Amino acid sequence: MSRRQYALPSRASAEPPDDTGCTVLHVDMDAFYASATLLSHPELTGTPVIIGGGNRGVVLSATYEARRFGVTSAMPMARARRLCPQATVLPPDHSRYSAISAAVLETFRSVTPVIEPLSLDEAFLDVSGAVRRMGSPATIGQHIRDTVHDEQGITCSVGVAPSKFVAKLASGLAKPDGMVVVPRDEVVPFVQQLPVGALWGVGERTEEALVRLGLRTVADIAHTPLTTLVRGLGEAAGHHLHELAWGRDPRHVEREQREKSIGSDETFDHDIDDATEIHRHLLALSERTAARMRAAGLTGRTVTLKVRFSDFTTITRSRTLREPTDSGRTVHDAAVGLFDALGLQRARIRLVGVRLEKLVEADRAPIQGVIGEPEHGWRDADRAVDRARSRFGSGAVRPASLVQRDTSASARPPRDLS
Repeated sequence: MSRRQYALPSRASAEPPDDTGCTVLHVDMDAFYASATLLSHPELTGTPVIIGGGNRGVVLSATYEARRFGVTSAMPMARARRLCPQATVLPPDHSRYSAISAAVLETFRSVTPVIEPLSLDEAFLDVSGAVRRMGSPATIGQHIRDTVHDEQGITCSVGVAPSKFVAKLASGLAKPDGMVVVPRDEVVPFVQQLPVGALWGVGERTEEALVRLGLRTVADIAHTPLTTLVRGLGEAAGHHLHELAWGRDPRHVEREQREKSIGSDETFDHDIDDATEIHRHLLALSERTAARMRAAGLTGRTVTLKVRFSDFTTITRSRTLREPTDSGRTVHDAAVGLFDALGLQRARIRLVGVRLEKLVEADRAPIQGVIGEPEHGWRDADRAVDRARSRFGSGAVRPASLVQRDTSASARPPRDLS
């Protein structure tokens, strides 16, 4: 059951909702990966589009037109194609996703420093310190929606509420391209009108357990003795759902913390035993990882290689560099060195991944010049490539050895890992 299918609860009052004290915002981009990809394919706007690919791949995202056919993220591509055969399938554009995400984060920072990112495309904001400067929470939410649309060309939905739990519920119910305000004194009736599956943290198995107990709405949970919930769901889950059913969520918005690592991995459609081909995949992953580092304003000192074999055995190897880097060339050199040192002879490989760890702010990292490198060297070239990709798409500029991969379907879309 999709959380996007729930109807917005009715209100007893016909007056505009009072957002006094509703200083928690949950901002969620609408079909982010699909919307961002369509910036390069405007002719497909309004049509079913699936972002993903590969025989063993999964759906990264889908437009709302494709979702109406039952396509969801993380669904196997084969099933998605069966459900919506008329959909256009496009590969991911990870460089663009990172660039837009970084720009949206800057929009958030212009509003408040108290930001808790949940992923590339959603975050909680505490706007209590911005009300005097920018207006009511709903006004701030509308400002964010307008800015994201005007500057990035995509839409987002906003939930405005007194707590994180209710704000996240509200943003989901506002989709697509909407805003829902839940006044403080309307939290309980708002929450209790919803089906149990709408509660944050209730997956399919928990929902099935609740239905077996005869609990189909949040109001049912609220009016069930706590002892019964604990007996049927366990101590932690019983208490957790009881509190949520009464709209209680004491958690504060936690200030953003820098990522501990950034990386990408790639699962192949067919196992590969050719070292040269692996080197090419490592180059693509290294370039993508380094681009994400630059977009985040970070550098990393430790390069980690992950290799998964056909029997699903997985190994990792790491190398710590003398200086932190955000250069795809440097990351690739280290990754290839780690791979070659394994001494694999015709081993059948299912997946490879590249990750940078021990991250530091780029403007605080001591980047040393390399003897023999021109004054305007690889770092300047990387940034020029970033600018070209931001304007023309991730395929605009790439290493020559990767050009031949355009006609290959040897791998499912890479995953970015943070």
